[in-house]
Amino acid sequence: MDLSAINPVLLIASLMVAATPILLAAIGELVVEKAGVLNLGVEGMMIVGAISGFAISVETGSPWLGFLAAAIGGAVLSLLFVLLTQVALANQVASGLALTLFGLGFSSLMGQGYVGVKPPQMDKLNIPVLTDLPVIGPILFGHDPVLYLGIALTAAVWAMLRYTRMGLVLRAVGENHDAAHALGYKVVRIRIMAIMFGGACAGLGGAYISLIRVPQWTEGMTAGVGWIALALVVFASWKPWRALLGAYLFGGVTVVQLNLQAAGVAIPVEYLAMSPYLITILVLVILSADKSRAPASLGRIFHATH
Repeated sequence: MDLSAINPVLLIASLMVAATPILLAAIGELVVEKAGVLNLGVEGMMIVGAISGFAISVETGSPWLGFLAAAIGGAVLSLLFVLLTQVALANQVASGLALTLFGLGFSSLMGQGYVGVKPPQMDKLNIPVLTDLPVIGPILFGHDPVLYLGIALTAAVWAMLRYTRMGLVLRAVGENHDAAHALGYKVVRIRIMAIMFGGACAGLGGAYISLIRVPQWTEGMTAGVGWIALALVVFASWKPWRALLGAYLFGGVTVVQLNLQAAGVAIPVEYLAMSPYLITILVLVILSADKSRAPASLGRIFHATH
């Protein structure tokens, strides 16, 4: 066992990378749930985003076009959920599970020709002076632009929910869709936009895995990250900054357990691999005592009277 091989600076920098796909997916789902919709299809939208982004990035040579394609792919797949839950008024839980199963199968079909292919690399941000700072530079200023986009998106969603009319309307629809409808708000239209935003964020999170974190395509490579993002929204009590902290906790434990495996720690690999999920569940249980509650209309079907 050689713990001296673990570099703390690289560990923290890797933690931020590992947390980003979870954060992107969780922030998108947080907005969806704030609108009163429970979409369990996050995993499916992430994996479709992963292959859409990977394929377009490989074919065009541009990671940016890949990320754009991933966002579009996730949003388009979310329209299937819209059709089922907002038009056909189907059960949201069953529809979300169907979306995940469909996404896993569809991505497997799309990705058959891309196994073993290397995608083009995205350049890291190189901020003069700041990137060269000892310790702080590599940790905070040596990452790809999408990582910073995830943090900026968290801040933007927090500000939108707290300070804007749009955020107020979104929360009103999530709390009492009948009252919001009576006030003249287009409940279904607002929910469709929220669902598509959630789909685009999940797609970006998936592409981050296939283009940056693990730059390759393998079937089922999201490996439950979408489910962790769903749990994270509850653990965060529907608050964006808590989602950020939760994503970094899960990312941190994931990176630490990989480093411990590499260092040859005398703990069975299976237990180390389980640890991120166990610790996330433990924190979820501890924080469930929080007084914050879910949006009152979450998961309820809205029947427009006229």
